[in-house]
Amino acid sequence: MEKALESDTVVIPVNKFYSYDYQVSTMKMEYPHILLLNPWIYDFAAYDFWARPIGLLYLASILKSQGYKVSYIDCLDRFHPGLPRRLPVREFGRGPYLKVPVNKPEGLRDIPRRYSRYGIPESLLRMELNRIPKAEAVLVTSLMTYWYPGVFEVIRIVRQMIKEAPIILGGIYATLCHEHALKNSGADYVISGQGERAIIPLLNSLFGRQVSPLFQAECPGPAPFFPEDPDSYPYPAFELQTRIPYVPIETGRGCPFRCAYCASSVLNPKLLRRSPKNVVNEIEYWHKRYGVLDFPFYDDALLIDPEHHIVPILEDVLARGLKVRFHTPNALHIRNFSHELALLMFRAGFKTVRLGLETAVFGGDRKIDNKVDREEFEKAVRYLKEAGFSGKQIGAYLLFGLPGQDYRLLELSIRMVRSLGIQPILAQYSPIPRTPLWDEAVRVSAYDLSADPIFHNNSIFPCLEGGFSWEKISYFRGLVRN
Repeated sequence: MEKALESDTVVIPVNKFYSYDYQVSTMKMEYPHILLLNPWIYDFAAYDFWARPIGLLYLASILKSQGYKVSYIDCLDRFHPGLPRRLPVREFGRGPYLKVPVNKPEGLRDIPRRYSRYGIPESLLRMELNRIPKAEAVLVTSLMTYWYPGVFEVIRIVRQMIKEAPIILGGIYATLCHEHALKNSGADYVISGQGERAIIPLLNSLFGRQVSPLFQAECPGPAPFFPEDPDSYPYPAFELQTRIPYVPIETGRGCPFRCAYCASSVLNPKLLRRSPKNVVNEIEYWHKRYGVLDFPFYDDALLIDPEHHIVPILEDVLARGLKVRFHTPNALHIRNFSHELALLMFRAGFKTVRLGLETAVFGGDRKIDNKVDREEFEKAVRYLKEAGFSGKQIGAYLLFGLPGQDYRLLELSIRMVRSLGIQPILAQYSPIPRTPLWDEAVRVSAYDLSADPIFHNNSIFPCLEGGFSWEKISYFRGLVRN
């Protein structure tokens, strides 16, 4: 255990937790049992806007395809039968999490907002840990960097209840704040980067197995599995959920743009895409086998090279007669819109369309991205409306809380978007390590962003000039609503 595995993904052993006897005993097990765990959210606000740990569920399917036994516990399960009350299901499968107020972290005590833990009660997590077969290893994912308190808490509980099992941490926080996770999480292994490349070699080494990544047991989706080929991945294991209100779809990973505020190129350095047929096969699988209607796209570059990607996907959806609904919680690139594409999107079943505007300040002063000019934006809106979309279905993201932001220009941006008859949506800026804007964010913030990821939280507006201000926040929220 004293060496990191040779891999494109960095895997670092944190301690020498395992005894020799334990290693020998696991080598005898033909099919080790792996627990995958999605942790709680600790934050000032959280809501299920089509949020699922798709990376963790991909790993579940990949492990099943390699012969491992898997269990899954989702601390954010809105449909767990043991919840003290039934939570409402909103439009298109979205809805609130159960929440319990908790103490604010040190350094956020002065923020005049209630801090909560979102997800199932701790008693239910402990019940689930007792119910499932004893795990020989535990995989914990992580999302937002400032949600690490939930990650740490589930690791602490797992360590109490499954003392011998190695705990492996991966995900966004583990990648972007790797050193912080190594020092503080309590995990035995921390994976930086894409877990699909590292998890099988790591587990095989822990359990003395010789299973190749190319081995494929019966599992929905293509076979065999090649880490570099997105078309070879089995479908994410959404069937492990209590209920499937929607299924997120990744048609690819990565993005050719390098926007100053975005970590897409850090998390996925290459733009890798699935074939259109493979994507539609998955949509058809979930729709026909489980009755799923709603499919949010998780792509950062869904409309790039549309004639070879999104157009054949949607044409195939129509050809197969799939009556489904599509959503784009991640922003769509505006430059690639055409009248024909907008019409195809409408016919194929898109219900919510989000455009990546970021700011309506066009021209040479546009420093945070380079994706669109005013004419392209206005054309995209016109094409969508002519295709049949209503103004309520179309939204444009506008960044709020950027370092050094001119809030007069933000107000102009909001009014310009509203003048086109669509919805301006404030996207609160979160400083993200290893992005081009990070150094500037560190320089202007009143918080020590480098010392503690808890200060990356966009709910505290860490780069807002003058600090957190309900007056300023309420003013701009009012402009959006009114």
